[in-house]
Parts: sequence; structure tokens; C-alpha cells
Amino acid sequence: MIGRVLLAALLAGIAAGLIMGAIQHVRLTPLIMAAETFESATAPPTDGASRTFYSTVATMLTGAAFAAILAGISLLAGIPITARNGAMWGLCAFLAATLAPAAGLPPELPGMPAGDLAIRQVWWLGTIAATGAGLYLIAAKRAVWSITAAILLIAAPHVIGAPLANTHESSVPAGLAAAFAANSIAAGALFWCFIGLFLGLAIDRFAKDSHAP
Repeated sequence: MIGRVLLAALLAGIAAGLIMGAIQHVRLTPLIMAAETFESATAPPTDGASRTFYSTVATMLTGAAFAAILAGISLLAGIPITARNGAMWGLCAFLAATLAPAAGLPPELPGMPAGDLAIRQVWWLGTIAATGAGLYLIAAKRAVWSITAAILLIAAPHVIGAPLANTHESSVPAGLAAAFAANSIAAGALFWCFIGLFLGLAIDRFAKDSHAP
């Protein structure tokens, strides 16, 4: 069973990564290249083919890892991922891994000021863990105490506050930074939903094959 789940995660991550790679090429890469011109004061690259290729490969590998983590959480929580609820699993993962951290640390372009990396990573991981635990309590327990605890967990990282940069000065225009943050978050929503959906479809397919005569 574990072997089939891992294979399903690999296939789901590759499929979602291919789609995400196309989204990155159209919506995100041009913004990154534009920001690099402000950072280095040089002309923008004329050929982004190699950038798109390596970015897509990396996204496929990342998608496979994300799908495996999602499948592992499903097994530990005892809540199966299926074709019917796969997109919802992906949406919950997006809320925990992308949207909640972005509320304090929005996606940044090259050349933008940032706080201490180690502290940012600790806050980022803590936010994901707290939000994920809160969502689990809401989905699995559905009691007054669990909902109260979930709200406290989800709110805690934002009450503590994200570690911000000491300065807000940046060579990157505010409009460009805002466009990148919005597009990155939207792309992340699609990426996670595709991972969950494809993972549910693959797991269902392998389950049917295993029961076939």
C-alpha cells in the first residue's frame, strides 16, 4: 500500500509541477526578470528558456515531495485522500503552507529587503505547523474545544508577528512587488489544489487496480 501511495505522490507531483511550470513561465518569470533589472541595473535577459526548464524540473520535484508529505499526513491522520476530496486536501495545504505564511511574509522579488533568514524560517515553519494543526482540529474533531484551540493556534504566529526587515527601502517598484505577491499566492493555490486532486485520482485508480480480479 505504501508503495502505491508513494507512486501516486510521484505521479501527482510531476503532473502538478508541469502545470505550475507553465504558470510560472507566463505569470511569475517575467516579474522576476523585471525585478532583476532594478536590482542590477542591466538589461533583462532575452532568453528565459533555460530558466523555465530548470524551474519546471525543480517544481516537479517539489510537487512530488509535497504530494508525499500530503499522503503521509493523510495516513497519520486516518483521513484518506480520494478523487472526491483531493482538491479540498490541496486547498487546506495551501492555506497552511502558502496563505498563512504569506500573511506575514509575502512572496518577495530579488532586491527587496528582508529580515534575518534563520528567524524568518523558524517563523515560517511554525506558522505552517500551527495552521496545519488548527485545520486538523477543525476537520477531525469538530467540537467547541477543538475549534477554540484551532483559532488560537492559527492566530498565534500572527499575534507574535513575522520577523520583518529593518528597512522598507527597495529598488523594486511597489506595484511590481504587489503583482508578484498576488500572482505567487494565486499560483500556489492552483499548485496545491492540483497536487491534491491528482493525488486523490491516482490513489483511487491504484486502489481500483489492486481490487481488480
